Amino acid sequence: MIKQLIIFFVLNFGALAIGGLSTNAAVTGDWYLSLNKAPWTPPGWVFGFSWTVIMICFSIFMAFTWEAVKDRKTLITLYVIQLILNIGWNPIFFNFKMVTLGLVVISSLTLLIFTFFGKYRKEVGGKVYLLVPYMLWLVIATSLNAYVLLYN
Repeated sequence: MIKQLIIFFVLNFGALAIGGLSTNAAVTGDWYLSLNKAPWTPPGWVFGFSWTVIMICFSIFMAFTWEAVKDRKTLITLYVIQLILNIGWNPIFFNFKMVTLGLVVISSLTLLIFTFFGKYRKEVGGKVYLLVPYMLWLVIATSLNAYVLLYN
């Protein structure tokens, strides 16, 4: 299982790095700074810390799930969709400033991670709770995106 864990760490943190390319300069750019943001928007450092914890937990979850499931084709399909949505949200929201499409993407990602929870909880037992940080963060992130859409 160490091999799977390393693979998922590389893939998940690689996705974070790719997403970060779209985010870093944009977060300090005029467009984002001028937005009306939700009062519950956390300080910038929370985003990096949260995503690090989320990807550690998600990588462990994926390694255990890889070992536990028989239908790896579905697991890979869901995982790849998750990667695309996760990486795709950053440029859609920050670079293209497509707030509505960003909300669709992040809402889809949120539903997908909840789907992982429901679909694989029997196979991995209590390890499914490794998804809770991801689920909670996506609910918060979705609400932040929705706020920007509604109040700008």
